[in-house]
Amino acid sequence: MLKGRSAVVTGSTSGIGLSIAKALAEAGANVTINGFGDKAAIEAERAGLEKNYKVKAAYSAADMTKPAEIAEMIKTAETTFGSVDILVNNAGIQHVAPIEEFPIEKWDQIIGINLSAAFHAIRAAVPGMKARKWGRIVNTASAHSLVASPFKSAYVTAKHGLTGLTKTVALEVATFGITANCISPGYVWTPLVEKQIPDTMKARGMTAEQVKRDVLLAAQPTKEFVTVEQVAALALYLCSDAAAQITGTNISIDGGWTAE
Repeated sequence: MLKGRSAVVTGSTSGIGLSIAKALAEAGANVTINGFGDKAAIEAERAGLEKNYKVKAAYSAADMTKPAEIAEMIKTAETTFGSVDILVNNAGIQHVAPIEEFPIEKWDQIIGINLSAAFHAIRAAVPGMKARKWGRIVNTASAHSLVASPFKSAYVTAKHGLTGLTKTVALEVATFGITANCISPGYVWTPLVEKQIPDTMKARGMTAEQVKRDVLLAAQPTKEFVTVEQVAALALYLCSDAAAQITGTNISIDGGWTAE
């Protein structure tokens, strides 16, 4: 389906991003993965993409808080693979704290990685997409792009902003064969979710099991975590020709959370 295409997926050394990278590779796209982590583990994932899906795969260590590194990542991918046809902005971090205690540096970091990084990557990738008259931009937002939760001021703000960015870009590139959409998962069992449990326990005075049951899954009527594979399947669909007329949307995959 995507043979001959090239994709860049940020925040893809684990979790949702890695699952999306695998889905795109399985469909035939060459992939650049990005993110932090153990070097050996990252190389194993990169090599695995090539071996398992018979595509080319590269790794970029670009820091999503540094615009110049983001632009260089896109440029390198274009040089390596000849194009960047698909851009998935998935990098994200979280911090949980009451507004009056929220560390200023954490606010800046979350806005930078969860929102500004997407702007910088899109800005760098769109010229090539316009020239080729084809492109797919998929931004991983969150149910928190539609509704808020206590103690997550920076994350909720960034994800709401990402929705606005997506809509604006979709309108600007609509006549160039380029689509831009958000995917808004509910709680997906990933390292990001797992890491926020201790902070939520502290903020709310709960046990780990109480956080899972009464905070995380309380919001999802299905009472089940969304899987990374389900999110990846939706991202893959948005990159297909069947989704050519889906643009500027924010598609929820949240177990019914935002239906309430």
